[in-house]
Amino acid sequence: MTITQRDPVTGAVALRRAVALAVGLVVLGVVAVVSIGVGAHPIAPAEVVRALVDFQGTDDHLIVREVRVPRALLGMGVGAALAVAGALIQTLSRNPLAEPGILGVTAGAGFALTVGSGLGVAVSAIAELGVAVVGAVLTTVLVYSVGRSSPLRLVLAGVAVSAVLSGVALGMRLMLPDVFDQYRYWSVGSLAGREQAPLLVPMVAIGLALLGALVVSYALNVVALGDNVAHTLGANVKQVRTTTLVLITVLAGAATAVAGPILFVGLIVPHLLRRMVTGSVPWLVAYSMVAGPILLLVSDTIARVLLPTGEVPVAIVTAFVGGPMLIWVVRRYGAGSL
Repeated sequence: MTITQRDPVTGAVALRRAVALAVGLVVLGVVAVVSIGVGAHPIAPAEVVRALVDFQGTDDHLIVREVRVPRALLGMGVGAALAVAGALIQTLSRNPLAEPGILGVTAGAGFALTVGSGLGVAVSAIAELGVAVVGAVLTTVLVYSVGRSSPLRLVLAGVAVSAVLSGVALGMRLMLPDVFDQYRYWSVGSLAGREQAPLLVPMVAIGLALLGALVVSYALNVVALGDNVAHTLGANVKQVRTTTLVLITVLAGAATAVAGPILFVGLIVPHLLRRMVTGSVPWLVAYSMVAGPILLLVSDTIARVLLPTGEVPVAIVTAFVGGPMLIWVVRRYGAGSL
């Protein structure tokens, strides 16, 4: 096949992907408006838009501006961070069932928070955030130092370190009831109440890491072909792998620190999107930036209205949504697709 024959096909595929991405952005906007309007005090979508573009200072407008919008922005940031981190770790480890916690991010954050609570360091929201981020980073560094020689060894090291840290942290919480009470609030992944915490630093970190993920995705596209092929094409495999791990740590660590552990977003979103991009890591990352927030905002909206007595933690809803979706993938495409 000649180059002139391939170009129209490539252009058509790129156009379809761009259109799909644009449709996803429109869907995200609609989901965000609906999410802002849903809650104990329902607000009509038209009033939500009016509060955003023509603020009048009414009670509805104050609720939208002061509570609902920050929560929606938090949900979009956390959803994008978890989904992109999942896309990166699945590509790096060549394991379509990998998720950010496999590097020990969640276990490290939880362990650090347990130790910080026991020592009296994590006494405020910003202190908890800082302790959780430090724990996630240090754990990822430990996992990488042990398993950096191969993707398989990296996964095994992450599982082993996570198991050890989770066991030690559980023992500490059982011996220290006050620590358990403080950890329990964080361990149930939720967006409720988290929008009032100081989020500027983690959200900026997530934004920069998302941009970094887009940049590194082009080199990661080559590394995904295998180390030998990547070396032949001139890629610095070690540098790309290290940069990707840093980005995964920042994305998953910041998201976990501000919202607690939220499962399945980083697993199911990139796993399903992979069929739409046919091996293109840049498009997988771009799609994940849109689909992750959609999934988390929809789950958070469901969490607000699921029970008449109060909200359900969003992590429970994502588990109920993600589990059946994963089962559907196996039944629809067979175990070989995994």
